[in-house]
Order: sequence, then structure tokens, then C-alpha cells
Amino acid sequence: MRKRKRAGFTLIELLVVIAIIALLMSILMPAMSRVKKQARKVACQAKLKQWALIWKMYCDENDGYWLNGEGQGNGLWWFERMMEMDEIVNEDMRLCPMATKPAEHGKIGSWAYEAWRIPDTDYIGSYGPNGWMCNLTAERVRSHNGAWGRTPADNYWRTPNVAGAWNIPMFQGQWWVDAWPRAFDQPPDIRDARMAIDDRPNTNEMERVCVDRHGGTLNNLFCDWSVRAVGVKELWTLKWHKGFNNAGPWTKAGGCNPADWPEWMRHYKDY
Repeated sequence: MRKRKRAGFTLIELLVVIAIIALLMSILMPAMSRVKKQARKVACQAKLKQWALIWKMYCDENDGYWLNGEGQGNGLWWFERMMEMDEIVNEDMRLCPMATKPAEHGKIGSWAYEAWRIPDTDYIGSYGPNGWMCNLTAERVRSHNGAWGRTPADNYWRTPNVAGAWNIPMFQGQWWVDAWPRAFDQPPDIRDARMAIDDRPNTNEMERVCVDRHGGTLNNLFCDWSVRAVGVKELWTLKWHKGFNNAGPWTKAGGCNPADWPEWMRHYKDY
């Protein structure tokens, strides 16, 4: 009997198969990337829930009050206190999964996806507190009328046990180690760039927390111990301090229009 000749793929058939595989990859890759980013967002929220337990434990042992702000600046006033709990607050705990690489001081980088580093230390992280939570000591009120010049002293919450705690930020993702946002603070002009810390004045600290880390949102821990994602424009509607106008100039209630925002923020939801 004659042996049957084995048929193979023609060049055209191979090209068709390769084209189909390439098409499937182009469809699947963005979906896989979205799933990966969503997983990191959930992991970030899980870390903030652990922070909720840490801060609640601290407040419970401190008559319900938060940290008093005593100590050095550059974030050491809260960070070193937490480092005393080094078995719990390890480096992994301090880093959002989307921001694990520390920024180089003085270099332009991506403020959304970089961790901060406290100057002259090896301390890094990508979360930070709302500085208006400080339970200021009488000495600090007398000498500064606030924490490191952030005034007035009457604006400080001092404790999470207050009315409206669900809308009062306590701890959140941010590109610097602490922040004292104000209602009139302007949004950052550029999404993916930042200059040296020294070029960021204390008069515009909302931009320290206005980071596009999770697809137009960042994760926040609130004073009722809940954790939720907050839109980058929604930040101006939160009650950062007692006198904060959460219907201020950067809200819909305050007359802000989509065109008023920097270009990178315009397509995000308005509040």
C-alpha cells in the first residue's frame, strides 16, 4: 500500500493562527492588568483595616485621644511612635502595593506610584495621617498655635470619637509622610510628576493626598474605623478639620466646573 503523505500547515494557515493568538493576547492583557490592579487595591484596603486596629488600640489606651504631635517634624512625630510596634508595623505594612519604591529626594518622579522616605532616615512608606487629628499639647498650642505652624489650634479633632466620624479622614494613601489639607488648597497641576519636597509649600497640602493611585481613587481610613476608596475630586468634600468647608471652591456645591480642574483630573467623577 502506498504510504499517505502527512499534511502540514501552510504558511498562510500559520500566519492566521499567529494573528488569532495576537488578537486574543491584545484582548486579554488589558483585562489581566485591570484584575491585577484591582487585587492591589483590595490588598491596600486590607492593610488600612489593619491600621484601623492599630489606631483604635492606641486611642483606647489613651483615653480615646489620638497622638499629641510631640516630637520631631518630617513625620517622625507619629512614625517613630508606631515604629515602637515594629513587630506589627513592618515595612510591608507601611507600603501600598501600588507604591513600594521610594522616591529619590529632589528628583522628578511619579507621586502616585512612589513611596515617601523621611529625610536622613531609612524610613519609607506610602500611607500617612491627617495631621488635623493631633491632640495638641498645651505647650504646642502656646508656642505654635498648632502643629508646626498649621493653625488655628481650634481646628484639630484630637479624637476620632466625634459626630460625623464616617467622613473625617484619619489615615490614607499619600506621597508624603503627613498632611494638613485645607478647603482652598489647589489640586496638583500634573498627575505623574512631582518636584523635591522643599518645593511643596505647607500652604497647599491637599496635593500630598491627591494621588491617582487606584484608577482615579485612593484608599482612606476614617474616624469610624471604616475603609473605603475616595475619588481624587471627592477629597475636597471630606471633613479634614473642624472648620473645613466641604462645600468649598473645589466642589460642585461651591460652583466648581469640570473645566476648572487640571486636565488629568477632568474625566474623573465630580463631587
